[in-house]
Amino acid sequence: MATGSSDSKRSRPRSARPRVSVLRVGHRIGRDPRLTTHLALAARALGADRMFLEPPDPELAARVAALARRWGGSFSVEGVDDWKRVVREFAGEVVHLTMYGEPLDRALPRLRTARDLLLVVGGAKVPPEMYRLADRNVAVGPQPHSEVAAVAIVLDRILGVPGPAGFRGARQRIVPRARGKKVVAVRRGR
Repeated sequence: MATGSSDSKRSRPRSARPRVSVLRVGHRIGRDPRLTTHLALAARALGADRMFLEPPDPELAARVAALARRWGGSFSVEGVDDWKRVVREFAGEVVHLTMYGEPLDRALPRLRTARDLLLVVGGAKVPPEMYRLADRNVAVGPQPHSEVAAVAIVLDRILGVPGPAGFRGARQRIVPRARGKKVVAVRRGR
């Protein structure tokens, strides 16, 4: 991966940023809940607005909703039965994250200026038709890697890391420290 200055994306006003959704295709209920939960947590923490989950997993969606209530923001997990319908009906740019796609650095200018993005990642095996249905197939690198890493890298490169203002309604927040942990309750009205 190439490195470069990210000052311009980090200083862009939030209203100018793309709205980003994540679609997880092929979630295996009973086998993948930890990995899919990590995918949702990374997507939420790095500024995505929602995650579509195929097939639906109501227990996982409820756990992520509880976390969002505690830590703030409006991130949600929506179960879907038909990933193709989500892809076909999405009003913005559909970006399949795969190690076989065009290099991320080449795709970034277009991704940063999109209004709505759907980042698609697969489970055990991505159906071959995803490569045709996506507007872009984008690789964060040409080596095998996890879907959590791909989504995290792409979100950071497009949006940067959101500050506390990006998580309105939080009941608690972390106080940054060099050592130890400190979590405080957030008083309402602040």
